[in-house]
Amino acid sequence: MKICHLFKNRVVKNAGWLIGARVVQMLISLAVSILVTRFLGPSNYGLINYGTAYTTFFMSLCTLGINSVLVKEFIDRRYDEGMILGTVLVLRAVSSLLSALIIWGIVSVVDADEPITITVTVLCSVGLIFNIFEVFHYWFQSQLKSRVTALVSLLAYIITAAYKVLLYVWQKSVIWFAFATSVDYIVVAIALLLCYRKYNGAHLRFSWACGLALLKKSYHFILPSMMVAIYGYADKFMLKHMVSDAEIGYYSVAASICGMWTFVLSAIIDSTYPVIMEAYQSDREQYLKRNRQLYSLIFYVSAVVSLVIAVLGKYIIWFLYGESFLPAAASLQVITWYTAFSYLGVARNAWIVCEEKQRYLKYVYLSAAI
Repeated sequence: MKICHLFKNRVVKNAGWLIGARVVQMLISLAVSILVTRFLGPSNYGLINYGTAYTTFFMSLCTLGINSVLVKEFIDRRYDEGMILGTVLVLRAVSSLLSALIIWGIVSVVDADEPITITVTVLCSVGLIFNIFEVFHYWFQSQLKSRVTALVSLLAYIITAAYKVLLYVWQKSVIWFAFATSVDYIVVAIALLLCYRKYNGAHLRFSWACGLALLKKSYHFILPSMMVAIYGYADKFMLKHMVSDAEIGYYSVAASICGMWTFVLSAIIDSTYPVIMEAYQSDREQYLKRNRQLYSLIFYVSAVVSLVIAVLGKYIIWFLYGESFLPAAASLQVITWYTAFSYLGVARNAWIVCEEKQRYLKYVYLSAAI
């Protein structure tokens, strides 16, 4: 009853759009992923995941930690939405371009004798540049109009899935499939821009003062995000250089299965953020209560699902990916237990931002990375 009380009508509706669209996305993604993964095999699938590991690692740097404070900024400063969005877009564009160049430089040295690996990684990194437009997602989230971003994401999934299916039909090489990781970001970028114009979003403009103010609030999130990336993706770098591409493939399949359902947790967290932040401004007791209820919901749902995956993991892998990926079962039984604790950290960000405790995050995540 307490948990149900957390979700007011508008939050339920908001979360409903997110969860509904992501269920469809999951089904489409699952079907196409199984088709593509079976076609590529452990080695080529592992190679693509090695390339995307670079992109995901640097994503934590090029976002500048601003994503964690954007919703609160939009709620607190409705009159400055255009300036906030325009400023963030410029900051993100610069950091993303630099990150893509750094990735190209690193992989050119580390994998100098593997031209295919270099090409795959560079193609994957293109998504970094187009991902800057995700800032519009936070604007729609602050307006409790997540149906817009839900439909945009669904459109991107469908187009990317169609692209992958065509590559499968035409029997294209791993290089073509590597670019598929960026197609999703490109479609989302175009669609979000069009939707922002349709909803008469404020005129975008840049301000140095606004940029410095945002960075002052968000820089505490940069180091923690990088630390999360280190302990989240260093394993794939290590598997590539210490074992083989195939081992990355097995490990990535296990991680993929663990993440198949986490869109539910993300939707719940995204939809409750604005309500928690509004309660912080008006009702302290209600604010704390909503935080506790969110943590309870995230933890217990995650624990139950992880238990099911740990018990049935081997059969899930065999059914979805075939016998060639069965070595992934051992990794899956361990990896699945990260979900509850990982998403508790995500849910906690609303409290962190409201209480302005960002300065402690770097110590928490630095110790975790070590």
